[in-house]
Amino acid sequence: MQAPVVDRRTQLFGELVIERHGRLTVTLTKVHATAMRIGLVGVGRIGAFHAHTLASLDTVDELVVTDANLAAAGALGSELGVAVADSVTALLGAGIDGLVIAAATPAHAALLSEGVAAGIPTFCEKPVAATLSETLALTALVERSGVPVQIGFQRRFDAGYRRVQAAVRAGELGFVHTIRANTHDQAPPAAAYIATSGGIFRDCSVHDFDVVRFVTGREVATVYATGANQGADFFTAAGDVDTGGALLTLDNGTIVLVSATRYNGAGHDVRLEVLGEKGSLGVGLDRSLALDSAEPGVDFPPGPRHWSFMDRFQPAYRAELAAFVDVARGAAPSPCTVRDALEAFQVAEACEQSRASGRPIALAEIAAA
Repeated sequence: MQAPVVDRRTQLFGELVIERHGRLTVTLTKVHATAMRIGLVGVGRIGAFHAHTLASLDTVDELVVTDANLAAAGALGSELGVAVADSVTALLGAGIDGLVIAAATPAHAALLSEGVAAGIPTFCEKPVAATLSETLALTALVERSGVPVQIGFQRRFDAGYRRVQAAVRAGELGFVHTIRANTHDQAPPAAAYIATSGGIFRDCSVHDFDVVRFVTGREVATVYATGANQGADFFTAAGDVDTGGALLTLDNGTIVLVSATRYNGAGHDVRLEVLGEKGSLGVGLDRSLALDSAEPGVDFPPGPRHWSFMDRFQPAYRAELAAFVDVARGAAPSPCTVRDALEAFQVAEACEQSRASGRPIALAEIAAA
């Protein structure tokens, strides 16, 4: 006998409330108190890591995984002792309470749409879509639905970034005049990845764009970006650059300097420096700092360096999934919404346009396009 269809939005989350600007939010009037069953799509590097995390959480009672490569899904299912669905359709029909999308980027938009249409709270790795028009359409779809969606910007869950956010919001630094943010990969990914990545600003710097908004609570007003290639030819072939830089001006006048590269041989180097009237704070200035001092007799505390984003942000990845389970059970609102993803994507889009045109781009131009 077919199971009855349940309107999960009513069952788990209560009424929808329209906020100013016409955006939808959720009033959490009912918390899911029974066993939580989470579905995962995609068992590649990040998907497998998410599966291990979900399987280890006390708040998750059952995990169901699937992948376009069913053999890979089966192997992971056997390793973790969890169920395997033979398709996304089967997964969505398996009575799951939350959906985690960790499939390849081109599949994100369709999977997110399916999850929302089924009324299932959904976590989706960035980006939600490959283009701005698709991202705008998905944002509208999600906000109309009222289904909770969390986007995977894991830096929001890193202890250092959260400490800086608290300091900025509490006024400990006075007014913030300058921010420096960098995402420097130790080595480039494969050529096939670069061809579909969307470019260095959409793929790498988008994390910096999001976390600057997260830390400051401000929006980006204008960008001026550039980039260059000194490495592999496949960057040029893809219309991309291996190194990029952007000057952002926030809506309160704060200046943000952003840099990204695929060639940082010293190690994976992700940092944020927030410079204020009364003080300054930095993230990533620890024993794993991928930087040596040229000053005679001076050295940074030695320690093992990070060689990938997985090394650097493992605790943050775990924390964001634990937060999503709370979202899925109705205990908390989404800490990183599809609207947040749209805002960061628009900054990346502006940077790509600035790099191509050689002129500053106002975010108002992107919003009006």
